[in-house]
Amino acid sequence: MNGHKGKTGLSPAIFLALGIFILTLAPVAARARSAAPPLEERVKEYKLDNGVRILVLRRSGSPTFAAYVRYLVGGVDEVTGQTGVAHILEHMRFKGSEKIGTSDWSKEKPLMEIVDDLGARLDAERRKGKLADAAKVKELREKLFKELDEERKYVREDEISEIYQRFGGSGFNAFTAKDTTTYVIKLPANKFELWAWLESDRMRSPVLREYYSERDVIMEERRRSVDSSPEGTLYERMLATAFIAHPYGIPVIGWESDISYMTLDYVRRFLRTYYSPNNMVVCVVGDLEPDYVYKTVKDYFGDIPTQVIPPRVATVEPPQDGERRVEVEFDANPQLMIAFHKPAYPDRDSVVMDVLNSVLAEGRTSRLHKSLVLEKRLAVDIGGFDAPGERYDHLYVLQATPRQPHSAREVEEAVEAELEKMKESPVSKAELGKVVNGMEMDYLKRLQSNSGLAHYLSDYEILTGDWRNMTRYMDEVRKVTPEDVLGAAKKYLVKSNRTVATLVPRAKAKAEAAPEGAK
Repeated sequence: MNGHKGKTGLSPAIFLALGIFILTLAPVAARARSAAPPLEERVKEYKLDNGVRILVLRRSGSPTFAAYVRYLVGGVDEVTGQTGVAHILEHMRFKGSEKIGTSDWSKEKPLMEIVDDLGARLDAERRKGKLADAAKVKELREKLFKELDEERKYVREDEISEIYQRFGGSGFNAFTAKDTTTYVIKLPANKFELWAWLESDRMRSPVLREYYSERDVIMEERRRSVDSSPEGTLYERMLATAFIAHPYGIPVIGWESDISYMTLDYVRRFLRTYYSPNNMVVCVVGDLEPDYVYKTVKDYFGDIPTQVIPPRVATVEPPQDGERRVEVEFDANPQLMIAFHKPAYPDRDSVVMDVLNSVLAEGRTSRLHKSLVLEKRLAVDIGGFDAPGERYDHLYVLQATPRQPHSAREVEEAVEAELEKMKESPVSKAELGKVVNGMEMDYLKRLQSNSGLAHYLSDYEILTGDWRNMTRYMDEVRKVTPEDVLGAAKKYLVKSNRTVATLVPRAKAKAEAAPEGAK
């Protein structure tokens, strides 16, 4: 776990530090620790008979609350041929239920059944590939969208979102990562029962309406965020190269062909399997009495039956036995990613690597930024982040954008030189203290809002089994020594453990590949 960093799982964006006034903020951090009661005394825990875990932290001052619902399911739980289903399902759960999202479920349901049948028949024909009957595909597609138009007469688009907005809600969203799927909302405190009713309703009786048109929307999202994005394409290729066995090498959004042929029946089965009370955490932070939250959640969620969760991923990525490289041609400026395998929290080396990253690549005062961006002017920006998940051993990634006319290779060589310095001698105690203070202030800033607290409490609870690891993490950060950082650099930042991914402008690649003298 990286309690001091933001995570998305869908993007390789670099998470830079929030500020550089580390030394002046350090006393503030100390006062904050001494003034506020420890979280262990403030967070109330409950568990329903069906397995729902509930975390509540009351914070007065604003009559609002933030709610996070996390399910322990993401891209890592998918199987070959069905990639992207967790992300598809995240989209589909906004479509409502038998009560929400429809003007008349009794009239919509038979039309939806016709649509589902036509969609299944169309997919079955399309799956034949070159042997598919083109005329039949055309006929079925036309019938499908004609019947879909009929069904839409009863569909109320975005009704859940509209209800939340009507009653003062904000930030209604969801995100799928490699490890989890999360649903979030902020509401006035007196609307908590409304939240409980809406969220339990779409869990109890979900309706995956407009599936075939939404699947097309997701296909377009993939084209926009990956296929047409130089950074997205490079990130996807880097992961696929770094992982040869573990499902962390598969993109969260899924492969294009898997999305295109994903059956509605399979999505429904995935929903019934993983969206279960014994696979979720509810975290509420705001101006609400914990016992009231518990009673309300019990009233609305307590009768939802549990499911048998399949065995979790057992595959272990084998040790990398040599450097791997991948080059991507794209009509864009050069990009560079260098990835190193590293352990997941609570392995102590994971914490040490986070501290190492803060020294090396986080913020304007980091070594790589000062050297490559400010002094040598080889790169426009550079930073480090963990990817693509945190439940299993993953990657530490350095990402840089070369400054014209410098090449990715020049930047790579400069990065290598800085990594060698990290392995030659320990960081000074002054530099380490400065970095740790900065990490602590970043951590405290992220916990100032209700949403920030709900985010981290639920994240640590679902991934590590105990939200208290959030505070234990910072305790471990404070214990890191210069010798620890040196040891981690020598152990993980080595050539045989790395994958190098470079984005090469297509025109340049073609010119270099052309025979000598060719025009």
